[in-house]
Amino acid sequence: MKKDGTSSSPLVVFGFDAGDPGLLHRWGMDGTLPTLGSLMKGGCWARTAGPEMFCEHGMWVSLMSGVSRSKHGYHYFRQLVPGTYDLAPARGRCLEVEPFWRRLGGDERVAVIDVPDIAAPEPQSGIQLSEWATHYPYFEASTFPAELLQRIEGSFGPRRVIHEEPESTEEGDREIYRRLMERVRKKGELCRELLTGDQFDLIVVVFGECHTGGHQFWKYLVEADHEAPKSTEMGNAVKNIYQAIDREMGLIQGVLGADPNVFVVSSVGLKPQWPAQGLNEAICWQLGYQHAPEGPSGFSFTQTLRQLLPQSWRDLLSRALSRQAQEKLISEKFRSSTDWSRTRIFCIPSLYTGQFRVNLKGREPQGIVEPGEEYDAALSELERDLKQMIDPVTGQAAIKTVYRTAELFDIEPPRELPDLFAEWKEAEHFVDHVVHPRGEIHQGKTGFHRGTDHSPYGFFAAAGPGVSARGDQGDIDPLDLVPTFLSHLQIEATDLPGRAIPGIARV
Repeated sequence: MKKDGTSSSPLVVFGFDAGDPGLLHRWGMDGTLPTLGSLMKGGCWARTAGPEMFCEHGMWVSLMSGVSRSKHGYHYFRQLVPGTYDLAPARGRCLEVEPFWRRLGGDERVAVIDVPDIAAPEPQSGIQLSEWATHYPYFEASTFPAELLQRIEGSFGPRRVIHEEPESTEEGDREIYRRLMERVRKKGELCRELLTGDQFDLIVVVFGECHTGGHQFWKYLVEADHEAPKSTEMGNAVKNIYQAIDREMGLIQGVLGADPNVFVVSSVGLKPQWPAQGLNEAICWQLGYQHAPEGPSGFSFTQTLRQLLPQSWRDLLSRALSRQAQEKLISEKFRSSTDWSRTRIFCIPSLYTGQFRVNLKGREPQGIVEPGEEYDAALSELERDLKQMIDPVTGQAAIKTVYRTAELFDIEPPRELPDLFAEWKEAEHFVDHVVHPRGEIHQGKTGFHRGTDHSPYGFFAAAGPGVSARGDQGDIDPLDLVPTFLSHLQIEATDLPGRAIPGIARV
């Protein structure tokens, strides 16, 4: 029963964490995913696209809060601390950003299960479970009410953490696949037990197995645009995981006892891509944007020792340290390795997308670039250099797109975000060097050598008594989803940048 005394269908939001939009659309249309296909046949679908999508980290924060990353600032798991030259871990749930269900009053009952990167469960009518079966949990599993966790662990065991293993053998991949399939089944059982026999106004459930499985098994995927080994039994691993999730979504709908408005959301897609961290950093050093200190650099003994060791030994040393110790070393090396008094632009370490920041006066502690024309000129120079990078294997430009943050979001130079992002072209091969008019730029392998990254598109589908739109809706802004969700809960959110989508929002 809603605030105005009228009855309304419950709102159900299913999430495919990093579910590839191309695969979801194809398999929904051809019947491979019957639950999703039924929604698409009886309702509508769209691709999510736009400025919010250029980073995978932070997408669930934007999708579930309606707040732009230009405001919440979360874009990577390790970020520059504003006003310093320090790096620190960043986590979505640590932001002062509330998910859309916190806008509900005390009467609506909610069930929220495993939404990534969202604040820990808080008192609210209903149930909440966090970090039980997510892609890469940083925190312990938790629930509201608190005693619910003991009940869950008693019935289903402790949380099931399954990490990617980029260097895994096919035998190891088969074991990871088995565990992911089992976790999907257990997740579905858990959801049905929690939802059966109760009435909820809002249900949000996200499956993370397609994220882990997509990265781990993309190399086998016969539908991908690469020469995957067609004979291997792993060729259908990604499809089978998507089908298992689709099946559990259908079973969950079957216990609700109502005619819900059902939405399916994917955060981002996947693409073949090898790490480019070494290239990102070498570009700034080799082309003269970033400079090392002259004379003694002030490096610690530990850093100096690490520089003398082979990469394989350094990787082993890092894994032996605690995460906190590793982060301290990374930040110390980043801060101490640069002469900030001579540096115009510096690279913030990231595995795939290049993240570049102008050493701007008034924003950085030792900024030397003046705001305004000098700032714009520095970015224009870097853009020209990036666009001249050639992949010698293909003979084509190595950089696909360059994004200026200020232009993407129509803001002044950003406080948390880098000033410029560089998206490398998709590549089946590891790009160990690129060619620039002023010389070759090389990189070695990182300790996390994975052949996939995320594409800047997601997926959306909706159907139900409150959804009148039919068919393909083209591209939509992901920030429009929260106002659309809230419309089905009879709540208006005029403070958010997005707007409810006509035909999909409840009139």
